[in-house]
Amino acid sequence: MVEVTRTAPAPASARAALLIEIALAVGGFAIGTGEFSIMGLMPNVASGLGISEPQVGHVISSYALGVVVGAPLLAVLGSKLYRRHLLLLLMAFFALGNVASALAPDYHSLMLFRFIAGLPHGAYFGVAALVVASMVPPHKRANAVSRMMMGLSVSTLVGNPLATLLGQWLGWRFAFALVGALALLTVLLVAIYLPLRRDEVRSNPLRELRDFNRAQVWLALGISSFGFAGMFCVFSYLAPTLLEVTQVHQGWISIALASFGIGAILGNLAGGWLFDKLRFKAVGLLLVWSALVLALFPLATHSLWTILPAALAVGSMVSLSPALQTHLMDVAAEAQTLAAASNHAAFNVANALGPWLGGMAISAGLGWSVTGYVGAVTALVGLAIFAIAWRLEHRLADEASVAQS
Repeated sequence: MVEVTRTAPAPASARAALLIEIALAVGGFAIGTGEFSIMGLMPNVASGLGISEPQVGHVISSYALGVVVGAPLLAVLGSKLYRRHLLLLLMAFFALGNVASALAPDYHSLMLFRFIAGLPHGAYFGVAALVVASMVPPHKRANAVSRMMMGLSVSTLVGNPLATLLGQWLGWRFAFALVGALALLTVLLVAIYLPLRRDEVRSNPLRELRDFNRAQVWLALGISSFGFAGMFCVFSYLAPTLLEVTQVHQGWISIALASFGIGAILGNLAGGWLFDKLRFKAVGLLLVWSALVLALFPLATHSLWTILPAALAVGSMVSLSPALQTHLMDVAAEAQTLAAASNHAAFNVANALGPWLGGMAISAGLGWSVTGYVGAVTALVGLAIFAIAWRLEHRLADEASVAQS
């Protein structure tokens, strides 16, 4: 296993590092609110545009496709920029995409603007993860990444329910306007608290592309693409599941989303801690947990008092994020920026794959609760890819040991 530190500058003070982490976490909060709020507002968007709820699922997939396209593309194009400058540009672009989404006149334009809004998502998180990881010792990187990613997790607890309530009260367009304002706030905070480090080691695009082509990198991205798909499959259709299966008032949607958010926060902290303790083995354990949670979810959908803890458990699958993000730092060699950004591209392959598979199963007449079973299958596919990656990692370690003896 190769561990690479990409920045040479001396570490920041504890206070400066905390302020940087908070500034970057606000960006994660904005991105998470923008990405997930449409899921809680699915019935409202469908009604407002005169489309079906599975079609709103396609809008969700459009954003995810933007992340998949934008993460590697913008990471390579921006690799020669200082990380401060790149983060400012990415978040300003994200703000623009969300303001445009709020003004979208019809279904097709909303699809286009959500795709545009998704372009800077992965590169932002990838670069932000490298920034915070450079400020701590190697054995504390996963915890640093999990703290930065806390903004994304908190968005599921606070931002998403708040945007859902705002969207139900004033209209779904106001939710995207809120996200645009949060993105502009992030631009301001990053400009204030993240200094320009001219001694920073910047990436070489050709070297990044060369080292990105490693089996360990692609397997990690495969785990992310399938391992997270089940979470998105359930979460994307949680609102209509509550209305149609659990049969509760729409006011409970925000509470269920908050329950998911609590699980995401706990999972985010647990994932960073577990990876620092167990390294890559932690990923396998988290995938087993995910498959179990998803398989049990359909059984919990008929009662409000069981679906709320089930939503919390599904939210805890976010624990895979800091674990896989840090693992990619270990195996990506000189492709640190590209690999870190591509993890969020893979995350959003899952965000496209999950709603698509779930929508197909629902449209086939299998019911809203089937999303849990579909998700469990994708988690098991992720576990199978992990098994391949685990064997490869041990084979490479054995070969390195023999070469040194």
